[in-house]
Amino acid sequence: MQGTRRGRGERRPKKTQQLIPLIQDELSDPFDASEDGHSVEKDNTELELEKLVFGDDVGFREGLRSYREANGDTEALHLEPPDDSAASEESIALEGEELDAVDDADLFFIDSGPTTDGRQDLIIAPHPNGEHDSDGAESAAWIDSDDERITVSLASNPRLRKLRMTESEDLVNGREYAKRLRQQFERLYPVPEWANPAASKRSTSKRKRRKPSDTASRSDESSSADDMSVDSDDLSAQPLAKLLQSTDSLTLTATSTLNGRKRLRPEVIDIQRTKDIGGVQPSAITSLSFHPHYPLLLSSGPASTLTLHHISPSAPSPNPTLTTLHIRGTPLTTSAFCPISSPLPTTDSPSNALTTTPSPSPKTRIFFSSRRRYFHIWDLTTGTIQKVSRIYGHAHEQRTMERFKLSPNGTHMALVGSSRKGGGTVNVLDAHTCQWVAQVRVEGRGGVADFDWWGDGQGLCVFGKGGETVEYDLRNRRVVARWIDEGAVGITVVALGGPGKGPVGLGGDRWCVVGSTSGIVNVYDRTRWRSGTSAGTEPDPGNGNGTGNGEDGGSGIPERPTPVRVLDQLTTPVSHLVFDPAGDMFVMTSRWKRDALRLVHLPSCTVYRNWPTSNTPFGRITAVALGMGGAMLAVANEQGRIRLWEIRS
Repeated sequence: MQGTRRGRGERRPKKTQQLIPLIQDELSDPFDASEDGHSVEKDNTELELEKLVFGDDVGFREGLRSYREANGDTEALHLEPPDDSAASEESIALEGEELDAVDDADLFFIDSGPTTDGRQDLIIAPHPNGEHDSDGAESAAWIDSDDERITVSLASNPRLRKLRMTESEDLVNGREYAKRLRQQFERLYPVPEWANPAASKRSTSKRKRRKPSDTASRSDESSSADDMSVDSDDLSAQPLAKLLQSTDSLTLTATSTLNGRKRLRPEVIDIQRTKDIGGVQPSAITSLSFHPHYPLLLSSGPASTLTLHHISPSAPSPNPTLTTLHIRGTPLTTSAFCPISSPLPTTDSPSNALTTTPSPSPKTRIFFSSRRRYFHIWDLTTGTIQKVSRIYGHAHEQRTMERFKLSPNGTHMALVGSSRKGGGTVNVLDAHTCQWVAQVRVEGRGGVADFDWWGDGQGLCVFGKGGETVEYDLRNRRVVARWIDEGAVGITVVALGGPGKGPVGLGGDRWCVVGSTSGIVNVYDRTRWRSGTSAGTEPDPGNGNGTGNGEDGGSGIPERPTPVRVLDQLTTPVSHLVFDPAGDMFVMTSRWKRDALRLVHLPSCTVYRNWPTSNTPFGRITAVALGMGGAMLAVANEQGRIRLWEIRS
């Protein structure tokens, strides 16, 4: 067996080598080539099949000619077909030279299916009827051709039925559907004027053509493009400065409003509720203040946010918010507009009396504070915020600055001191330089209950919690009178009103109202008191706490005056007493009971019986303000809502 095996390298026998060429000859194609090396001619069937599949030169030239004629090309190729299928080499060379001048893009086209006009190139389909996508807008930069193939049923979907033009309309294509959706959106959310320059120019030209007499009557119209739109984190007040300086529609002086309003009648008042301030504040509102010259309302609360509102109930967006300012970690207690004052106080005279010099330019400023050792001043004209953190020489007596009031003439600021040794103190600062000017001290236990400025801004009326009252003249730095409130039980709040109708020596205020913890409000008529100044009285040297010579009635003010009226409509502690600028009415409220608000007519000292009613929505009142010449009443509650009422007569 082993002898019969062959190795791998051994050669095959000759019989096998002779069979391999014979097999290769049988497998070869007899039509591939002839023995002489020439190709076999194709028959007619094969040639016609090649023409149908691959085309020929004649068909190519005819297709190229028809394509160029369809495009309107005047330089169409004029190529003559050859006489027979076997063209000469010269004609083929001429063909190549002429085709070299043709662009590659013209030699080919994309077959996208049959077209109506016979053109084969891709073009952007125009909008149906030649209209734009939206009225007055430019045509879209890109249009999806698939929108034409989409069909949407408007009648079958209840949410799309409002897009129909007629009740019987149902099917629309995708492009028309998108157009109607866009129109519906613009109908619900109109394009603002600032985004439409053409409309902004038209509104500006209309305002220029108005007569000056029509400006006041149109002051409640919608805000123009000059309205500011300030971010809460942006302290730049440039838009607001422009608003306050150049917008005539926002200018509303208190004098013109007072002259136009009728005198209030007793017992019945004509008051109408207007649109509320939009939105809800993040916390209770503890302070409200109207601007003395512009229809602006300032609100603040423990949420550390100041908010400026434009009072315009008839605008498309009633009473819009102009701007907000947030101070971290400062729960605001008191905020107020500083009255615009032209004089600046100085104390350079030898007699230490206050003199005034003209101010270079009036500024609109906001003072605000919290239960902290500092307060802030926000200058709306420049947008700067100044922080005042210390009263030099009196820091130990002023550990908190949460309670302050600004003088009516805008020259001074008074702060209730925190020290209660020997009674209480009120520190008076210069509103422009924030330097200490004077200090008023009241005797008694419990410290200072409340105080208020005289109508002329040259003095204060300070009340202690035990009923002791001090009349302090800031011009002479002396106490001109001391008297005790009747009852003298837990005084909570005081207010002075009726400027120019009372004694000149006491600031010209006729009325003094005092609220207590029992809900009783005493109304004093100061015209029955004689002038509180005595000629030839020298100021007390030292710190300005002189008592004068009129404590026992020598100044003409009785030591225990009798109120002309005692109001007992409130049963909980009185929290707010606010006069209107003319002194014809005041508001008294209590935050410890729901809907505890009453309006009192002066000089009859009667409470209005027709308002508020049991359905008037006050809630627990936390702040109240009378502004715009006494024609607008603003009431805020602990839910963070601000409601407005218009007082007519």
